[in-house]
Amino acid sequence: MFTLARFEPLVGSRFTLRLDDAAELPAQLIDASAGRGSAKSFSLTFEAPAEPALPQRIYRLEHPQLDAMDLFLVPVARTAAGLHYEAVFG
Repeated sequence: MFTLARFEPLVGSRFTLRLDDAAELPAQLIDASAGRGSAKSFSLTFEAPAEPALPQRIYRLEHPQLDAMDLFLVPVARTAAGLHYEAVFG
């Protein structure tokens, strides 16, 4: 289900990041990269608005081309455009 090949074509597209039943944020997939470990490891980097700054935890993400998914996101960088969150697989 989760493979780098599945996410690479979606770089640049918008996901919906669910905070709870009512609140949501836009999150753009800005990078999908192969990992250094096993051949199956990879990471996804999302950019979301700077506020609210979200703690690391599991969030539900939705995209029109994928089923809804629960990913563990970790804040990794603050930029002029917003906050970057990373999900690591494998």
